[in-house]
Amino acid sequence: MSRVEFAILGAGAMGSIVAAHLARAGRSIAVLARGQRAAHVSQHGLRIGGLVEFTVPVTVLTDPASLRAAEVLIVATKALGTAAALAPLRGASIDLALSIQNGVMKNELLADAFGAERVLGALANTSGELLSDGSVLFTRNVNLAVGEFEADVSPRAQRVALALETSGVHSRAMPRLRDQEWTKFVAWVGLAALSVTTRLGTWKYFSDRSSALVLARIVREAGALARALDVRLADESILPVATLCSATEEQAVDILVKMGEDYRVHSPQHRLSTLQDLEAGRPLEIDETMGYAVRKSRELGLALPLLQNFFEVASAIDRTRRLQ
Repeated sequence: MSRVEFAILGAGAMGSIVAAHLARAGRSIAVLARGQRAAHVSQHGLRIGGLVEFTVPVTVLTDPASLRAAEVLIVATKALGTAAALAPLRGASIDLALSIQNGVMKNELLADAFGAERVLGALANTSGELLSDGSVLFTRNVNLAVGEFEADVSPRAQRVALALETSGVHSRAMPRLRDQEWTKFVAWVGLAALSVTTRLGTWKYFSDRSSALVLARIVREAGALARALDVRLADESILPVATLCSATEEQAVDILVKMGEDYRVHSPQHRLSTLQDLEAGRPLEIDETMGYAVRKSRELGLALPLLQNFFEVASAIDRTRRLQ
């Protein structure tokens, strides 16, 4: 296929939301998908519901090697098997690459595939759910941040953010995305732990003071790992991580309970993607996310007992359910 403005790798919830909005805005895009999902999107287009309602046809590529060139590659697959998914794209001319996957390993894999100079940081406070009928429920549209890892806002990051923002996916260019990505990762680790073990919608485990306390403690442990890596934690994420890590436990719980009420009112259907995968019987990204944090902490000689225990429990849940 000839050059496109945006190539989106993955047609799950996030990939579909981004691709559908860009296509509706008139951008030239290609969605790289496979199997039944590729066939469904080819036949029916991308159907978005929830915050907005529309359907748009898109170009679907089932062979990644057929993509010749793209101004921007957005990786939106699950973190599982990312290196293998990127391998067929190494021959393509990719001007910029960014990933909206969970975790922080993604950037190392992109740099290895396309060169560090072509990689932007990205993190999404945006979410949705792929439904059984093939449509996507768009549940949260706060901000998809794009930027350089260690530098101020750049023109190329601004161009990408503007394209997303004007398409309807709220986005802005931000400086020093490494700190922001790690901040989100710290929050996500805690949310994943509670989602897998409680199997509750987000607002419910936020609103209970006992589960909110456990969430706060996991976030504070993961925050200690980030600080050991010289990450400057911030509050501009899915959780106010810097405040949660510096406040007293009681104050942190109060913050989370208040957020639970906000989720209940404004995003009552929100469920972390990990819980969606668990209930759908899909493999979880536990090793690539929580496991990465555990391994990093061991390398640094840092004790994170609560995070370690939740990682083991979540891993066991993922393994044993597939034995049934």
